[in-house]
Amino acid sequence: MLDQLESNYNCSNAGEDLHNLLQEAEQLRSRSGASPEDQEHLNRIENQIRFIRNKCSIPGEG
Repeated sequence: MLDQLESNYNCSNAGEDLHNLLQEAEQLRSRSGASPEDQEHLNRIENQIRFIRNKCSIPGEG
C-alpha cells in the first residue's frame, strides 16, 4: 500500500503502483477467514487503486 496519495500524484508511477497494489489486494482476497483488519486494509488498497485509475484515466477491470 502506498503511504500517501494526494492530488499531485505523478501518473508516470501508475503502472508500477497499480501492479503492486493489485498484487497486494489479490493476496488479501485469497486469505481464508480474513480478519476485520485485513478487510480494512483491503478497502484502503482498493480505494488507492480507484484513485490512481481515476486520476490517471486508466480503465478498470470488469
